[in-house]
Amino acid sequence: MGPATEKASSAKARRLVEMTAAYRPSDNAPDEFIGADDRPRGHWLEFFDKMAGLGADDVARRFETIERNIREQGVSYRAYGETTERIWPLSHMPLLISEKDWAVIEAAVTQRAEIFDLLLNDLYGKGELVRNGFLPAAAVTGSSDFLPPMVGVKPRGGRWLNLYAADLGRGPDGQWWVLSDRVQAPSGLGYALENRLNLTRAFQAIYRDMNVRRLAPFFQAFRGGLATLASRSDPRICLYTPGPYSETYYEQAYLARYLGFVLVEGADLVARDGLAHVRTIAGLKRADVIWRRIDADFADPLELKSGSQLGVPGLVETIRQGNVAVVNALGSGVAETPALLGFIPALAARLLGEKLLLPNIATWWCGQAREREHVLSRLQDMAIAPAFGAAPTRSFLGGSVVGGELTPAQRQRLADAIRARGADYVGQEVASLSTTPTWVGSKLEPRPFVLRVFAALGPDGKFHVMPGGFCRISDRLDSRAVAMGAGVQTTDVWIVANKPVEAVSLLPQNENVSIRRIMGNLPSRAADNLFWLGRYVERAEATLRLIRCLGKRVIENEDLTAEGAATMQRLRKLLIEWGAVPAKPKIALTPQSFLNTALFNVDEFGSAVSLAQNAQRTAAVIRERLSVDTWRIIVELLQGLQNCQPPLDEAELLEQADIALQAIASISGLAQENMNRVAGWRFLEMGRRLERGVNTCRFIRSFGMEQARGADFDVLLDLIDSQITYRSRYLIGVAPYPVRDMALLDPYNPRSVAFQTARLAEHIATLPVLRQDGMLEAPNRIAINLDADLRTTSANAVTSEFVLSVERRLMSLANSVGARYFLQGANVAQAEKQVGLA
Repeated sequence: MGPATEKASSAKARRLVEMTAAYRPSDNAPDEFIGADDRPRGHWLEFFDKMAGLGADDVARRFETIERNIREQGVSYRAYGETTERIWPLSHMPLLISEKDWAVIEAAVTQRAEIFDLLLNDLYGKGELVRNGFLPAAAVTGSSDFLPPMVGVKPRGGRWLNLYAADLGRGPDGQWWVLSDRVQAPSGLGYALENRLNLTRAFQAIYRDMNVRRLAPFFQAFRGGLATLASRSDPRICLYTPGPYSETYYEQAYLARYLGFVLVEGADLVARDGLAHVRTIAGLKRADVIWRRIDADFADPLELKSGSQLGVPGLVETIRQGNVAVVNALGSGVAETPALLGFIPALAARLLGEKLLLPNIATWWCGQAREREHVLSRLQDMAIAPAFGAAPTRSFLGGSVVGGELTPAQRQRLADAIRARGADYVGQEVASLSTTPTWVGSKLEPRPFVLRVFAALGPDGKFHVMPGGFCRISDRLDSRAVAMGAGVQTTDVWIVANKPVEAVSLLPQNENVSIRRIMGNLPSRAADNLFWLGRYVERAEATLRLIRCLGKRVIENEDLTAEGAATMQRLRKLLIEWGAVPAKPKIALTPQSFLNTALFNVDEFGSAVSLAQNAQRTAAVIRERLSVDTWRIIVELLQGLQNCQPPLDEAELLEQADIALQAIASISGLAQENMNRVAGWRFLEMGRRLERGVNTCRFIRSFGMEQARGADFDVLLDLIDSQITYRSRYLIGVAPYPVRDMALLDPYNPRSVAFQTARLAEHIATLPVLRQDGMLEAPNRIAINLDADLRTTSANAVTSEFVLSVERRLMSLANSVGARYFLQGANVAQAEKQVGLA
């Protein structure tokens, strides 16, 4: 070893000591880094050894990269009850678990998934467990998640569970414990995948060298398992979301994109003739499998919760007939009931003939006399929780409480409530969570965590456990439960193997895949939002161009003529009509404050910042259909306007308008160069073309018709970004007919109205029709007529009335597109083929 190598090795050793020497886990909780023998575990030492080799500055840069990537990708979530999204709080350090420990977890989670599947099959089937006294009926029917309409229903495929999750923690003896079960609609899969991608991007070499097991085989098995539930070889699998205000909507959109599923809301689905359908631009298309992320009682307002706005009327009957697979099956949420936890060990022996491999946290349901008295006798030392999930209205519990932390009066009140209605409560041992190394500031500190592990039913009919999981880390050392809220982080989970692992992806394993080049059956809601995203972006661009035109003339107003003043007045008038500036402001607006209002005032629906907000809000609903780059630029457009601190002077206003216009140009460029020419792209384009056509008509009527003067024509050319083309084509100055032709009729100018109508006619002609009878549908007919009129009109025949009629016909086309392709209530049509003799 040479001197340089020895020096580097010595520096690395010092760095390793600096990182780990001050680490001190709590005395009363197990720790993942420090083993029961008070010595660091081998896989953690290996990890920190490799981290030390990077150097402090390099590690800091990698941490910054992780945070930047999360911000740019828009990874987000909502805490329960919040309306705004939070940036995803990813910890910089993974949780490491040895292959030996993982083998125990994997077997136990598989066993538990099988137990709950068999339990649900009995509860909604023969009911032998209750009838023979193995389960009290009240422990089942007391839960609002037990759904009587599902009794006697056999789920498609025969399984009640396709996805199961268990929240785990380590006890004081180092033993893993199950804290709770998740079977209703387990969340965290998508976030676990995001955590893996972001941490491995930052520490790619360490990840590879430590032989971390891959996640792709699990997702491959899960997707294959869902596909086997369909009766067709090429099924349509839907991910059923509560909508964009769900706490985990980002995850749902991410998973839909990653797995190739159709993201749908309740309004996108129709139950008709015993089948489930997706509303698409081509009519109703069959839904074969529905992976739901909504609570089951919201799924069908006819047979379940009648006030549900999220459900699909008739969905239960469709399931009953066996024509659609809904996973997890409706009613499976009853298995999450805390009242059942105390019965799981006995159920393992009864249903599988096996001993429970991992204990769950000791639980006593107070609906039984002996268990109730046991809880009351140890109330000081126990955690008391609602027996059926969310606290019922008759209980004063908001959630879990520890008896020892209550005042004597509160504890007495709780004891009285348990005696009066013991069935509403469970008593549980107070769990001390294991800690894991977390990077806090510039050093390692222990923090308690909960590990969520997932098991999915594969195409082979067996449960496959994801080698990793969704880990939540608290910022409090005494946490007994960790929920995603303030002060909670999450991290990736690395299962460290003893030998190199095979790299697996979601790519097909054989070459026998049918190649398809199809437009696809775009869901109506997605088409609607893509259409309006195009309109909002184009509307924002038009507003910014008006602001820029006015701003330039405000700066140059020293030698303002009467003609120039009239032009500026028309610009202000158009911005007021646009909704960017109030018609009757509370105080008189100076030119500078007028421009600041048009650009930054969120209270005006037509201001640039409001339109950017609408664009981002619309884009958020269809994130699974947008590239990361497109989403990033939409966010940057809005943030760039929101981060300004008005009032700005005229020069600063022009600079901000230019920056925003560049962002919009980037969005348009990405759509043109990166989006496949399928239906989604066409609706985005149609929204842009319709809005640009309408806006250009308004520009022409304000600055290009009979009342217009030279300064007005100059503004019109600015607004349609055609100054250079006009000057190169015409040596004379601005003249009415050439300017009108360029703005309205020129089929080669991408800013002219004629160019927009030609593109609209092309797009609509390629979209699917409902009836193959050779007759034009309304949008096609309007577009063809409008395009033909503009093609056959000469510039000297253009009048204000003609331009107004074109504008109105474009608005009529927009309404016709909405009526034909977007959601149309219960009467949405199914595609038909006309059969007859020619």
